[in-house]
Amino acid sequence: EVHLVESGGGPVQPGGSLRLSCAASGFTFDTYVMTWVRQPPGKGLEWVATMLDGAETSFYEDSVKGRFTISRDNAKDTLYLQLSSLKIEDTAMYYCQTGWMNDPSAVRGQGTQVTVSS
Repeated sequence: EVHLVESGGGPVQPGGSLRLSCAASGFTFDTYVMTWVRQPPGKGLEWVATMLDGAETSFYEDSVKGRFTISRDNAKDTLYLQLSSLKIEDTAMYYCQTGWMNDPSAVRGQGTQVTVSS
């Protein structure tokens, strides 16, 4: 059974940084495309970033490009998202999931809350 557990969220001031982690189990992690998505308060899910299984190719939503970095450690079955230069509008529940954003078979973790406020 695919299991994803996010951690690392919390309160942070604008301009601050956080590092999110997603521990994966129950599947062959290094063969999967992995994605971070987020859900701001009162809004739908938004795509944030995707990394291919080889850990060399990644894609970012325009508003986070240059501020967020997705990475993975296939030896540890863990996906990361480094958040820097955080803005109030980055406040959201952040989820990692298998596959691409709209993959109908995607499995998502329980999420970790990031709250950016002064």
